[in-house]
Amino acid sequence: MIETARDRAGPATDIRHDGWVGRWLPPAFQPYARLARLDRPIGTWLLLFPGWWAILLATLPATDGPRPPVWWLTLLFAIGALVMRGAGCTLNDIVDRDFDGRVARTRTRPIPAGEVSVRQAVAFLGLQCLVGLLILVQLPRTAILLGVGVLALIAIYPFMKRVTWWPQLFLGLTFNWGALLGWAAATDTAPPAAILLYAGGIAWTLGYDTIYAHQDKEDDVRIGVKSSALALGAATRPWLFVFYAAAIGLFAAAGWMAGAGWGWAGGLIVAALLLCHQAATVDIDNPADCLRHMHANRWVGWALFLGALLDHLAG
Repeated sequence: MIETARDRAGPATDIRHDGWVGRWLPPAFQPYARLARLDRPIGTWLLLFPGWWAILLATLPATDGPRPPVWWLTLLFAIGALVMRGAGCTLNDIVDRDFDGRVARTRTRPIPAGEVSVRQAVAFLGLQCLVGLLILVQLPRTAILLGVGVLALIAIYPFMKRVTWWPQLFLGLTFNWGALLGWAAATDTAPPAAILLYAGGIAWTLGYDTIYAHQDKEDDVRIGVKSSALALGAATRPWLFVFYAAAIGLFAAAGWMAGAGWGWAGGLIVAALLLCHQAATVDIDNPADCLRHMHANRWVGWALFLGALLDHLAG
C-alpha cells in the first residue's frame, strides 16, 4: 500500500464528539448543534469579522451619515453570523451528503452518519433562516436588500466545487458579504470604501480557504470535485502571498477612504505579519498543519477589529 500525506500526518478533523456539545447538550440536540457547526466556531468568526470591521469603519467620526448604536449592531451581527453560518453549513451538508460520506474528514457529519435525516435537516435550515430574517428586518432598507441579495450566493456556493476549480472564490463572495451589509446597517449606504473592504475579504478568503482545501485534496481527486488547492498544486505558496498582499492592500485602501487612523494601520501591520507567517510556514501536504493555519486567521480578524475599535474610540 502506498503511504499518503494524510497517512503520515494522521487524521485532520475538528469534528469531535467529546467537546462541549457532547458534554452539555441533550443527545437529541447534539446532531443539530454539529450540523450548525456550533462546536467549531472558526467559520462563525471568519463570517463575522468583515461585518464588524465595516460597522466600526462606517461609524468613524470622519464618515458622514447616521451613527446608530454600535454595540447594538455588533450584537445583531454576532447573532446573525452564528445563525447564518449554521444555515449555510446545513445547506452545504444537505447538498454534499453523498460526497461527505466518501471523504475521511467529513464522513462523521450528522447526515452521512445517519444522525439527522434530510427532511429534519431541511426543517432545521428553515428555522435558522427564520431567525436570520428576524434579525435582518431590524436593519435599514439598503441592508435588507443586500441581505436578500446574498441568498443567491448562499444557494449556489455548495454546487461550485462541481463546476469550477475556484469554489473558494465563491466562498469569498459569500463569506465577506458582511462588509457590505455592515456598512449599510450603519449608514444605509454601501460606498466605495465598503466595496474595497469586501474585495479585500474575498482575497483573504481565497488564501485561507485554499489552505483549508489542501486537507481534502486526495479525497477530492478520488471523488471528482474541484478546488483551488488542486488548481494551484505546488504553486500554492507564492499564490498565498499574492492573495494576502492583495487583501492587505485593499483593506488599507478601505481604511484610508473611511478616514481610519493609526489604530487601523497598526491592525494592518499585525495582520500582514500573521498572514506572511502563514503563507511562509504552512505545510500544504500536512492536513493537521493546514487546519491549524486556517484557524490562525481568527487572529487576523481580531487584529483588524481591535485596530478599527481603537480608531473608533479615539474619535
